[in-house]
Amino acid sequence: MLKNVNPLLTGDLLAILSDMGHGDELVITDANFPAAAVAQRLIRLPVSATDTLDAVLSVLPLDDFVDAPAAAMDAPDGRPPIYDAFEAAMATSEGRPVGMDLIDRFEFYDRAQEAYAVIATGERRLYANIILKKGVLRT
Repeated sequence: MLKNVNPLLTGDLLAILSDMGHGDELVITDANFPAAAVAQRLIRLPVSATDTLDAVLSVLPLDDFVDAPAAAMDAPDGRPPIYDAFEAAMATSEGRPVGMDLIDRFEFYDRAQEAYAVIATGERRLYANIILKKGVLRT
């Protein structure tokens, strides 16, 4: 165990997050997402997408050079409630509102294939998928 590090951040996951560079993307997916089929690097966490997002955001800065450093899948039946939780977690982590684009399902799959890594969670809420663009630490 490490002090002040969320226990969901395994050694493998911490290494991936550390190795990512500015502009690299990380995908957090729900249990229905075809993560193994698209991931270049895959981490599995059998917890909720929101718990995973909170853990990741405790160490990962979001890109503030772009208007929307996050993207979620545009659901056909309207905006899923989990998107409010995603936006709240990002705002809390960054200390400001954070833009999140809604993108087509197939565009989401394409970006997931190009992402640095994918975290497949045990989340059962539908459309609980988010892409994060890594930012920089400012001095």
